Amino acid sequence: MARAKNAPANTVVAYVRVSTGEQVESGAGLAAQRAAIEAEADRRGWTIVAWKEDKAASGKSLEGRPGLAEALELIESQQAATLVVAKLDRLSRSLIDFAALMERARSKRWNLIALDLGIDLATPAGEFLASVMASAAQWERRIIGQRTREGLAAKKAAGVRLGRPASLPVDIRTRIVSEARDGASLAAIARSLNADDVPTAQGGKKWYPSTVRAVLASQEASQFA
Repeated sequence: MARAKNAPANTVVAYVRVSTGEQVESGAGLAAQRAAIEAEADRRGWTIVAWKEDKAASGKSLEGRPGLAEALELIESQQAATLVVAKLDRLSRSLIDFAALMERARSKRWNLIALDLGIDLATPAGEFLASVMASAAQWERRIIGQRTREGLAAKKAAGVRLGRPASLPVDIRTRIVSEARDGASLAAIARSLNADDVPTAQGGKKWYPSTVRAVLASQEASQFA
């Protein structure tokens, strides 16, 4: 099944990880992970091509983990056939990230094994589990999206203004409204603000007629909110 084209089937890259504050006694320490992988390697006749590790690294994301990046590079450059972890959460605590990694393994034809849960993409059971977890990850993404939409709708219904809050001082907004009421054009107001080095609401250095129009529109809308 899924293994690197030119790497012998019994070659593996072992990956271990601990995050800040994790204790050896918990069974998640580096030594415990290494011992579990070495025991399985002896039992199954694996050749461990390399050990890669990340210390004080969170498992919430696959990003920012140089050890994991190096392990994947070794696998995908066909120097080993399989990536092995002692525990699934050492690889990722995110179901969505793990499902994406399994799909990457399948598409690029390398194997992935997590000893604690018996995940092995080279077996029919492993393939089935991968499909189940991929479906669960898709469900999780949809639930997150639904909750986000419902939360925004609830805030809007409650009158909460969404988006980035205005950061333009009241006196500047008052000045813009006053100049507009006195008959100044949008371009003239923008020139006046630029001449006085007044920053925009987002910290920009230059005002434009469209920027002034947006401030006037927000002021008018707030009067009817």
